[in-house]
Parts: sequence; structure tokens; C-alpha cells
Amino acid sequence: MAVIKIMPCLDMKNGRVVKGINFVNLRDAGDPEANAKFYQDEGADELAMLDIAATVENRKTRLEWVNNVSKVISIPLTVGGGIGSLSDIEQVLEAGADRVSMNSAAVKNPDLIKQAVKAKGPDKIIIAIDGKRNDSMPSGFEVVVSGGTIPVGIDAVLWAKQCEEYGAGMILPTSMDGDGTLEGYDLDFTRAISDAVSVPVIASGGAGELEHFYDGVVKGGADILLAASVFHFRTFSIGQVKEYLKSKGLEVLNIR
Repeated sequence: MAVIKIMPCLDMKNGRVVKGINFVNLRDAGDPEANAKFYQDEGADELAMLDIAATVENRKTRLEWVNNVSKVISIPLTVGGGIGSLSDIEQVLEAGADRVSMNSAAVKNPDLIKQAVKAKGPDKIIIAIDGKRNDSMPSGFEVVVSGGTIPVGIDAVLWAKQCEEYGAGMILPTSMDGDGTLEGYDLDFTRAISDAVSVPVIASGGAGELEHFYDGVVKGGADILLAASVFHFRTFSIGQVKEYLKSKGLEVLNIR
């Protein structure tokens, strides 16, 4: 089994880190630069920063946020939200991101995935898939875009397979049903996607207990574990999560 990585996530709005439940009811979770540095010092392997209002507000990711956060960390930074063109990707990478994450724009224009992979390489391109349970879909999960506001009638697992075929280097599935609930990753959703693709999968949405992280790997098949609430509100430290995973026989790095 691969080395498991921990990825705290900074959901951004109006220059602040926020966190909600099921993508709504947001509350403040602090300063992005302070949080980024804190998580790196705690032993985070990677960091995600998602401009959650960019697509809904029909604007691009705020590059100053990317620049400011990238300056205070040396671990890989993935940035998403409002990225809709090769030019956007170029600007976000130039601002200090190591990878970009696309969701709505990729669904709207799948060719953008191919173009981005050709221009920047698969390692730079992550496809985020926000999914919601829908029994009418073959897999039982439907793709939702625009910050979780618009279901698009596409099966989430079939879409993940397509994204891999287009060259995406990583898939980031987030369960809208589980996001912020602290009730655990949606293991059915995560496992359905991890079984369908061979690229690394990032579990996201709902981690609230130490066991949830272990389940994300063993039951969900994830390679990277993304979490926000439990880290922002100091329920657990990254070190506690890593020590727990190590005690359960999983390989982790940077325990502090």
C-alpha cells in the first residue's frame, strides 16, 4: 500500500477560511496564511485551497490569495475554484500553486482537461468531482457543479473514468451529502471512484473521527485524505491523525 498523505483544505471566501455543512451555513475558520503555515508545521503533506464562491459569482480565483499562501509554505499547494481556461491555469500556477483543481469548467468543456494535460502534464491537473446520491444514475451518484448548486445529469463514476482517459493525474471526489457533517467520508462514493480509476484518489467530505481517516484508506481506497473542519477547529492535530494511521499499520510521513 502507498504512503498515505494528509491534505488540510482551506475553503476560501472574502479572503477568509470558512467551513460549512453540505456546502452551506458557512462560519469563519481563520486567516489563510496563518492556517497554511500552522498545518505545514504540524506535518501536513499537502495543502488544498478552494475558492468556493468563484464559480457561483462568475469570477476567477483570486490570485493574491494563492500568492500569499504559497509564500508561507513549501509543501505542494493545490488550488481550485473558478478555473475555466488554460490562461487561468497558467496564472494560478505562476501565482505559486503546484496543481490546479477543476470541476465545473471541466464538466462544461471536457476538452479543457486534454488541453491542460498537454500543456502542463498530468501531475498538475486534478479533477474535482462533487457528487450527490441519485438512484437514477448507474452508480447511484450524480455530478453537481457550481459550488454544489446545479446537478448536471452525469454519472459521477463514469465521469471519473472519462477524466482519467483525458489524462487527469488525480481525482478529488467530494460527497455533498457528507461535506462538513463530521460523520465520515462517503465510503461508497469514494470506493466506487477509486475502483474505477488507477490514478490517485483524494477522499474528501465528512471526516470527524480518527477512524474515518483509516476507513477512507482501507474501505474507500483513497491515497490522500483531505479534511477541513477537524483541523480548523482543532478537534485533532495532523500528528494525531498520522499516529493513529501508523498504529493501524498504514505508512505515513512527517509525524511531528
